[in-house]
Amino acid sequence: MLKIHPATSHDAPILLSLIRGLAAFEKKPSAVVATEQDLLRDAFGPQPKFRALIAEWKGEPAGYASFFHFYSTYQGKSALFLEDLFVLESFRGNGIGMALLSSVAKLAVDEGCFGLRWEVLDWNKPAIAFYEKLGATFL
Repeated sequence: MLKIHPATSHDAPILLSLIRGLAAFEKKPSAVVATEQDLLRDAFGPQPKFRALIAEWKGEPAGYASFFHFYSTYQGKSALFLEDLFVLESFRGNGIGMALLSSVAKLAVDEGCFGLRWEVLDWNKPAIAFYEKLGATFL
């Protein structure tokens, strides 16, 4: 049923397609200017700028999470910033978003991070409700 795996260079086309799906959901379909080559360089090159997890439902790409480290001089350690958490509409309601978020949170714990942060658009009421249900603190 559900399989979550770290994105590899072979997943660049799928990742880009999912990124475009998020942009369409956010009513900004033309905002994505990233290319597969950009993703290959920045996620899988010699100095990765971000990482991603791909969720597959019954073998089909269903969603993704992208994230990266940031550093707190106050904490003296890093945390993860969740850049994107997205599930294609046809796969929603299967717990995929929760599983992706849990996977990123587990990585944060395993890597000794002090926390996990993200932003959510103020009009995205379903996402806000999702995070509130988890007990997230809004800054």
